[in-house]
Amino acid sequence: MNPIIVATDFSEVAENAVEYAAAVAKHNDAKLILYNSFVIPTHAANTLLPAASIQKLITDNEIRLIERALTISIDYDIEVEHESDLSFVQDALKSLIEKHQAALVVLGMNTKTLEQDLWGNTTTSAIKRLNLPVMAVPLGAHFEGTKNVLFACDVLSGISEKVLANIKELAIALNAEVEVFNVNEKVEELKIHASLPEVSAIDDGLEGISYYYKNVNSNAVIKEIEKEIIDFQADLLIMVPKRYGFWSSIVHRSKTRIMASGLKIPLLSLPIS
Repeated sequence: MNPIIVATDFSEVAENAVEYAAAVAKHNDAKLILYNSFVIPTHAANTLLPAASIQKLITDNEIRLIERALTISIDYDIEVEHESDLSFVQDALKSLIEKHQAALVVLGMNTKTLEQDLWGNTTTSAIKRLNLPVMAVPLGAHFEGTKNVLFACDVLSGISEKVLANIKELAIALNAEVEVFNVNEKVEELKIHASLPEVSAIDDGLEGISYYYKNVNSNAVIKEIEKEIIDFQADLLIMVPKRYGFWSSIVHRSKTRIMASGLKIPLLSLPIS
């Protein structure tokens, strides 16, 4: 597996995501890239500190990152590299993805707040902007194997071959069962739509792994997904965020973003293309 990138600001949520990413890297025999976007503390930025003092803050942060990378490498017996800069996180992640040909970006996810719901945060912004799988890991989530994967989607809108290939590859790697969960107020049970090309495409794309469909007739998509996570005892939720233009994004609040900020299990967001 190509390298996994995980970002940390050394907060509790971010460090939990680091542990999760390290365990995933261990499971997949992958290299881990530990990234930190250094931010000059507010009290330092608001004072006229000499350049030497600012450089010391940067150096101390670099040392802390090196020590963390070494600890992870020893604890999980994996190869760990570290990267740090003063760039915006999204810009830096794009560069790191290209530099390391990464397969996955892992970020911590804070608990749900109204501000996050409306405007998002670093993690939800990465989900929106990065053309790579992004995993949002909530505090308290630990990787102990993944047996039940819930893929929440709008079946009748169609699902790309690449998305299906990614899900199949993941299921094989984890020896996991996949539930394709569709919430739609306009259709009946998917089994009576088995002849539809959208359903046939899923059958072709997921052939060879253990999966099944479940459909719920409802207009309360978020609530139904939350309920199904519990009923299915899901270890991982997969969603594919839709792309909206500027004006549409003001009207539409991304269901992927909302789910990412309110889960107790990791959310894996797969890009459309």
